Amino acid sequence: MNHPFAAIFDMDGVLVDSYQAHFKSWQAVAAEEGLTVGEADFAAQFGRTSREMIAGWWGEGRYSEEEIARLDDRKEGVFREILSADFPAMPGAVDLLEALHRAGFALGVGSSGPPENIELVLRRLQAGRLFGAVVTGNDVTRGKPDPQVFLTAAGRLAVSPGHSAVVEDAVPGVAAARAAGMASVGFASTGHTRQELAAAELVIDSLSELSPEVLRELISRPR
Repeated sequence: MNHPFAAIFDMDGVLVDSYQAHFKSWQAVAAEEGLTVGEADFAAQFGRTSREMIAGWWGEGRYSEEEIARLDDRKEGVFREILSADFPAMPGAVDLLEALHRAGFALGVGSSGPPENIELVLRRLQAGRLFGAVVTGNDVTRGKPDPQVFLTAAGRLAVSPGHSAVVEDAVPGVAAARAAGMASVGFASTGHTRQELAAAELVIDSLSELSPEVLRELISRPR
């Protein structure tokens, strides 16, 4: 099927309301290390890479690259345990994906998370069949705000960047969408504000504000 338009979704904070699961998993790993992470500390670092978060909380150079990788793997494992036990699907996510699919949009995921996390979310949403491309942190060498993740997704969907829209909840993701030449939607979900997402062409508080018609109109704007 030839898709004239594509919608590419970040995962965390867009398809799943995972803020609390990420916070609790970092708290658990910190406790194992005899350290702490307060919610204000977490909120200030939320959306950055694990390496940046660890350095921001506990000091640059405290952990070697190998130790950071170990902590990151442990944290993601705990995150999946928490998410599996209590899965907070983002309200409206499945309805929007189904509507876009019916309208002929090509759908993609563009996330810096590990493939195991994305597989879990798509399985719990029962939405994997709707996506023509899933790009994870393992598929790219440069993280957001670099546009590589979204350009890779559009390439796999065989849709030009200019005919694509990105739905993101984080500032680096919005910047990556804009750098890719794609329409950008900023989703002020848990842990984010409309003000910080103001660089997006459209800022929403709920996925129910989106539809095939809204995304078509957004994509069609000159940029």
